[in-house]
Amino acid sequence: MRLFFVLLALVAGSARAQTTFRLTSVPASTPVGATLYVAGSFNNWSPGSAAHALTAQPDGSYTVTLPASVTGALEFKFTRGSWAAVESDAQNQDIGNRRYTATGAAVTVNLQVVNWKDLGGSAPCQSTALQPNVQVINTAFAMPQLGRTRRVWVYLPAGYASSGTRRYPVLYMHDGQNVFDQCTSFSGEWGVDEALAALQQSGQDPTGCIVVAVDNDGAQRLNEYSPWNNPQYGGGQGDQYVEFLVQTLKPYIDQQYRTLPDRLNTGIGGSSMGGLISLYAALKHPGVFGRAAIFSPAFWFAEAPLKAYLHQHRATAAQPTRFYFVAGTQESQTMVPLMQAVRDSLQRAGYAASDLTTLSLADGQHAEWFWRREFPAAYQWLYRPGTTTAARAAAGAAAFQLFPNPAAHVLTVQLPAGWQRGRLEILDSAGRVVLRRTLRQATEAVNVAGLRRGQYVARLQGDKTTLSQPFVKE
Repeated sequence: MRLFFVLLALVAGSARAQTTFRLTSVPASTPVGATLYVAGSFNNWSPGSAAHALTAQPDGSYTVTLPASVTGALEFKFTRGSWAAVESDAQNQDIGNRRYTATGAAVTVNLQVVNWKDLGGSAPCQSTALQPNVQVINTAFAMPQLGRTRRVWVYLPAGYASSGTRRYPVLYMHDGQNVFDQCTSFSGEWGVDEALAALQQSGQDPTGCIVVAVDNDGAQRLNEYSPWNNPQYGGGQGDQYVEFLVQTLKPYIDQQYRTLPDRLNTGIGGSSMGGLISLYAALKHPGVFGRAAIFSPAFWFAEAPLKAYLHQHRATAAQPTRFYFVAGTQESQTMVPLMQAVRDSLQRAGYAASDLTTLSLADGQHAEWFWRREFPAAYQWLYRPGTTTAARAAAGAAAFQLFPNPAAHVLTVQLPAGWQRGRLEILDSAGRVVLRRTLRQATEAVNVAGLRRGQYVARLQGDKTTLSQPFVKE
């Protein structure tokens, strides 16, 4: 009997085992009485989740204990309730996601916050938005469907002002504060403006594209980016948000700018919850959006209603729509399987396999740097397939050339200027590496005759940089 109670106590203790994050120090600039929060992969990166607020301790530290169910690889950051007030480094620069693997044991992890993004620097942040291409249309653009206002940005291609009557395709993006400018971002920018300018300057995308980016406001992000409610995190205002894009914002953009307003020249894209709402918008309004860029989608947020919604769209793909999915295999246990399940559902609904690209990359993370790196390949596949391409992985990164593209037998790869060697990988639409080569010459021919016809992604790895771009095998 005694052994029974000992075992029972051990089981109970194990069930209660939890991970506690303890901040042993915070910046001196932290306002008195401020509430601190942890946001991460375990709460859909909600920066002000009441369930994840830290408790101030008598010794000056702050603690938060995660539910016992939270185990495995975690990524997180600390905030003061919004992404504008996220932690930063000693130079007040964005930091990467913190990482910790919770084993299920009772552990206290001691950490420190060095700076707060909104309080840490005396010198004003220098905007990285490309000028004069990037403009703020309105800091309080009316959203009548939601009874709110929001900052809206626009990127205009080089030569727009002097191109006469030329009209341009448009890409609508969410989380606008992260799209163009490091100073407004909460965890790094995508560099969409620099990426598109580089493609245009290199002659790979000579006309360019207009990009319209809508900020989230932090508190309403989860509500606006899902049409379905998640009992724990919210949601349910996605319909109104999408109607704002379709009924209010797009008509304004088409009136004020020289756009190509048809569906095949109108795309929508975003990451995480932005990926979920992009998929929903493309399915709900196929007459408006003909292209969707979906990065690390948070399909888990509304798995059951999304599955039912996709079932409703079976055999209804009357208009061709291109979907580009990309995620990291280690982002979560369900990320890639759910993404692939959505891809399969779309194909069963009648969307052509050639219009569906799904990449699952081993080094991918739920972070802006990953989405920034993968954006050029996604954009080119969605808007300009079958052309010779050049891509940038990040600001300052060099371009590499593929030609001919499409290629039937031999693909010639030209390394970026200054590179002595590179490791080339060709990935199929499922993210599998189907060809590897180490390149040791500035220009080198690669035999691709053994590949099946279809869409691929070419990835070139250097000592410090990885570049990606689409490749078509004839």
